[in-house]
Amino acid sequence: MLKKKVTMLGAFAVGKTSLVQRFVHSIFSEKYQTTIGVKIDQKMLTVNDQNLTLMLWDLFGQDDFMKIKSSYLLGSSGFILVADGTRKETIMVAKELYQMAIQHAGNIPFILLLNKSDLVDRWEIDDDELEKLEAIGWKIMRTSAKNGSKVEEAFYWIASQMLK
Repeated sequence: MLKKKVTMLGAFAVGKTSLVQRFVHSIFSEKYQTTIGVKIDQKMLTVNDQNLTLMLWDLFGQDDFMKIKSSYLLGSSGFILVADGTRKETIMVAKELYQMAIQHAGNIPFILLLNKSDLVDRWEIDDDELEKLEAIGWKIMRTSAKNGSKVEEAFYWIASQMLK
Protein backbone atom coordinates (compact mmCIF):
# COMPACT_ATOMS: atom_id res chain seq x y z
CA MET A 1 0.00 0.00 0.00
CA LEU A 2 1.18 3.45 -0.94
CA LYS A 3 1.74 5.92 1.93
CA LYS A 4 1.88 9.70 1.56
CA LYS A 5 2.74 12.27 4.21
CA VAL A 6 0.59 15.41 4.34
CA THR A 7 1.61 18.24 6.67
CA MET A 8 -1.07 20.49 8.19
CA LEU A 9 0.16 24.09 8.53
CA GLY A 10 -1.51 27.19 9.90
CA ALA A 11 -1.73 29.75 12.65
CA PHE A 12 -2.78 29.00 16.21
CA ALA A 13 -6.45 27.93 16.59
CA VAL A 14 -7.45 27.89 12.90
CA GLY A 15 -8.90 24.37 13.14
CA LYS A 16 -6.16 22.07 11.83
CA THR A 17 -6.80 19.41 14.46
CA SER A 18 -10.57 19.73 14.07
CA LEU A 19 -10.29 19.24 10.30
CA VAL A 20 -8.15 16.11 10.76
CA GLN A 21 -10.54 14.73 13.39
CA ARG A 22 -13.53 15.41 11.14
CA PHE A 23 -11.85 13.67 8.19
CA VAL A 24 -10.32 10.70 10.02
CA HIS A 25 -12.94 10.01 12.72
CA SER A 26 -16.03 11.97 11.52
CA ILE A 27 -16.16 13.85 14.82
CA PHE A 28 -16.10 17.45 15.96
CA SER A 29 -15.58 18.75 19.48
CA GLU A 30 -16.36 22.26 20.72
CA LYS A 31 -13.52 21.90 23.25
CA TYR A 32 -10.32 23.53 22.01
CA GLN A 33 -7.31 21.24 22.15
CA THR A 34 -3.91 22.83 21.71
CA THR A 35 -1.53 20.68 19.68
CA ILE A 36 1.89 20.43 21.27
CA GLY A 37 4.53 19.41 18.77
CA VAL A 38 2.98 17.10 16.21
CA LYS A 39 0.09 14.65 16.24
CA ILE A 40 0.04 12.00 13.53
CA ASP A 41 -3.16 10.39 12.26
CA GLN A 42 -3.68 8.17 9.26
CA LYS A 43 -6.54 7.29 6.99
CA MET A 44 -6.76 4.74 4.23
CA LEU A 45 -8.63 5.73 1.10
CA THR A 46 -9.01 4.84 -2.53
CA VAL A 47 -8.30 7.54 -5.09
CA ASN A 48 -8.51 6.86 -8.83
CA ASP A 49 -8.63 3.09 -8.16
CA GLN A 50 -5.44 3.28 -6.11
CA ASN A 51 -5.27 2.41 -2.40
CA LEU A 52 -3.48 5.05 -0.39
CA THR A 53 -2.74 5.72 3.27
CA LEU A 54 -2.56 9.39 4.17
CA MET A 55 -0.21 10.10 7.06
CA LEU A 56 -1.55 13.40 8.42
CA TRP A 57 1.01 15.40 10.39
CA ASP A 58 -0.97 17.90 12.44
CA LEU A 59 1.56 20.50 13.60
CA PHE A 60 1.15 23.01 16.42
CA GLY A 61 -0.13 26.39 15.31
CA GLN A 62 2.43 29.02 14.41
CA ASP A 63 2.29 32.31 16.26
CA ASP A 64 4.71 35.07 17.24
CA PHE A 65 6.34 32.89 19.91
CA MET A 66 6.40 29.47 18.22
CA LYS A 67 7.75 29.01 14.70
CA ILE A 68 7.26 25.77 12.76
CA LYS A 69 10.49 23.81 12.30
CA SER A 70 11.32 23.10 8.67
CA SER A 71 12.35 19.55 9.63
CA TYR A 72 8.65 18.68 10.11
CA LEU A 73 8.25 19.05 6.34
CA LEU A 74 10.85 16.40 5.46
CA GLY A 75 9.28 13.60 3.45
CA SER A 76 6.03 15.47 2.83
CA SER A 77 4.26 14.67 -0.42
CA GLY A 78 1.85 17.56 0.08
CA PHE A 79 0.72 20.15 2.59
CA ILE A 80 -2.52 21.74 3.67
CA LEU A 81 -2.50 25.38 4.71
CA VAL A 82 -5.36 26.31 7.04
CA ALA A 83 -6.62 29.83 7.73
CA ASP A 84 -9.56 30.91 9.86
CA GLY A 85 -12.03 32.91 7.78
CA THR A 86 -13.04 34.87 10.88
CA ARG A 87 -9.45 36.06 11.56
CA LYS A 88 -7.84 38.00 8.72
CA GLU A 89 -4.34 37.75 10.19
CA THR A 90 -4.33 33.97 9.70
CA ILE A 91 -4.13 34.37 5.92
CA MET A 92 -0.83 36.25 6.38
CA VAL A 93 0.51 33.38 8.50
CA ALA A 94 -0.59 30.93 5.78
CA LYS A 95 1.37 32.92 3.18
CA GLU A 96 4.49 32.83 5.38
CA LEU A 97 4.11 29.11 5.94
CA TYR A 98 3.67 28.56 2.20
CA GLN A 99 7.03 30.26 1.55
CA MET A 100 8.73 28.15 4.21
CA ALA A 101 7.11 24.94 2.94
CA ILE A 102 8.14 25.34 -0.68
CA GLN A 103 11.64 26.39 0.39
CA HIS A 104 12.12 23.20 2.42
CA ALA A 105 9.83 20.64 0.78
CA GLY A 106 10.00 21.83 -2.82
CA ASN A 107 7.21 22.22 -5.33
CA ILE A 108 4.74 19.72 -3.88
CA PRO A 109 0.93 19.84 -4.04
CA PHE A 110 -0.85 22.07 -1.54
CA ILE A 111 -4.24 23.55 -0.84
CA LEU A 112 -5.45 26.44 1.29
CA LEU A 113 -8.47 25.66 3.44
CA LEU A 114 -10.44 28.63 4.73
CA ASN A 115 -11.95 27.01 7.76
CA LYS A 116 -15.01 28.00 9.78
CA SER A 117 -17.24 28.58 6.75
CA ASP A 118 -20.19 27.93 9.08
CA LEU A 119 -19.42 31.39 10.56
CA VAL A 120 -19.58 33.26 7.23
CA ASP A 121 -21.45 36.15 8.90
CA ARG A 122 -18.22 36.85 10.86
CA TRP A 123 -15.91 36.46 7.84
CA GLU A 124 -12.90 38.84 7.73
CA ILE A 125 -11.07 37.57 4.64
CA ASP A 126 -12.29 39.31 1.51
CA ASP A 127 -12.75 37.82 -1.94
CA ASP A 128 -10.14 40.15 -3.51
CA GLU A 129 -7.42 38.56 -1.38
CA LEU A 130 -8.53 35.07 -2.40
CA GLU A 131 -8.79 35.98 -6.08
CA LYS A 132 -5.16 37.19 -6.02
CA LEU A 133 -4.03 33.86 -4.58
CA GLU A 134 -6.11 31.87 -7.07
CA ALA A 135 -4.63 33.95 -9.90
CA ILE A 136 -1.15 32.71 -8.97
CA GLY A 137 -2.31 29.09 -8.89
CA TRP A 138 -3.46 28.46 -5.33
CA LYS A 139 -6.27 25.94 -4.86
CA ILE A 140 -8.63 27.30 -2.20
CA MET A 141 -11.62 25.65 -0.51
CA ARG A 142 -13.95 26.98 2.16
CA THR A 143 -14.40 24.30 4.83
CA SER A 144 -16.11 23.78 8.15
CA ALA A 145 -14.78 21.20 10.57
CA LYS A 146 -17.91 21.79 12.63
CA ASN A 147 -20.49 20.75 10.01
CA GLY A 148 -18.10 18.83 7.72
CA SER A 149 -18.63 21.07 4.69
CA LYS A 150 -16.00 20.36 1.97
CA VAL A 151 -13.66 18.59 4.44
CA GLU A 152 -13.63 15.20 2.74
CA GLU A 153 -13.49 16.83 -0.69
CA ALA A 154 -10.38 18.82 0.34
CA PHE A 155 -8.45 15.80 1.62
CA TYR A 156 -9.37 13.74 -1.44
CA TRP A 157 -8.26 16.61 -3.67
CA ILE A 158 -4.79 16.78 -2.10
CA ALA A 159 -4.53 12.97 -2.26
CA SER A 160 -5.33 12.96 -5.97
CA GLN A 161 -2.75 15.67 -6.63
CA MET A 162 -0.04 13.66 -4.85
CA LEU A 163 -0.76 10.64 -7.05
CA LYS A 164 -0.15 12.52 -10.32
